[in-house]
Amino acid sequence: MLSNTNPRIKTPNFGKHLGKAAIGLAVVIALSSVFYTIDEGHVGIVKRFGEAKQQVNPGLQFKVPLADSVERLEIRTRKNVERLRAATFEQMPIDAEVSVNWTVVRSEAFELFKNYGGLDQFENRILDPKLRSAAKEALAHYKAEQIVQNRGQVIQQIEETLLETMKEFPVKLDSVQIENLVLPEKYLQSIETKQTEKNLADAEKHRLERQKLEAQREVNTAEAARDAAKARADGQAYATLKQAEAEAEAIRLKGLAEAEAMHKKAEALNNNKMLVEYTKAQQWNGQMPTTIMGEGQGILWNMKESGK
Repeated sequence: MLSNTNPRIKTPNFGKHLGKAAIGLAVVIALSSVFYTIDEGHVGIVKRFGEAKQQVNPGLQFKVPLADSVERLEIRTRKNVERLRAATFEQMPIDAEVSVNWTVVRSEAFELFKNYGGLDQFENRILDPKLRSAAKEALAHYKAEQIVQNRGQVIQQIEETLLETMKEFPVKLDSVQIENLVLPEKYLQSIETKQTEKNLADAEKHRLERQKLEAQREVNTAEAARDAAKARADGQAYATLKQAEAEAEAIRLKGLAEAEAMHKKAEALNNNKMLVEYTKAQQWNGQMPTTIMGEGQGILWNMKESGK
């Protein structure tokens, strides 16, 4: 029977290589238990046998093996959203969803961890209840219609209340938002009806204003026509007056001229007797008078009858 064993082939020394691998693994484990890193946007809380000892910044850090452990605390802005049921000023139930952006103060992160055990515990025990309380208190100051129309004012009041109640804690509040607001269906229908009525009222008001403007336009047109007619009448009256004054002045001047001429003529006749006889001669028609008045007689003789 043939044998496969070759006395000249030696078995590899696996034990030696396995020992080296074990030593290398032990070194890696030891190093990993001594050195650690903290990512940017976080701080590290070093605990020794469970007790918080110090706060470390981002980067490569050193710890005591087996004795120390590290908790990583985020110091970037976080957002908390709370869903709650509240009541308006008129006791109308509403469902709201509010949120707050907030940040842990880096220099006080260690105190926050010591007092509350971490971010989740702080949110559940402190931040979320105070956010709900501030939101309910603010919503209770406004009627439903005011909340819908003046959401920014409601948000401002929530922020002011929350800032006041959170000022003793090592966090910075950035902003508050009303993410969602659910009103009762009946109220929404009444709002829709009211808005429809308002739109109709606005349309009617616009129509009345337009009619008023058109009526005013007609009044303005009539007044303008009246003023124009009055201006024309005043112009005609003024022209007639001036014409009458001119004619009266012409008549007056003509009378004065005639009177002056008569006066001059009379003076001329008085100063020149021959002119009187000359004027008589100009006016004589060449016939002898048919009657004659004798001097000192009171009888008028008819010359035609006496000639017969």
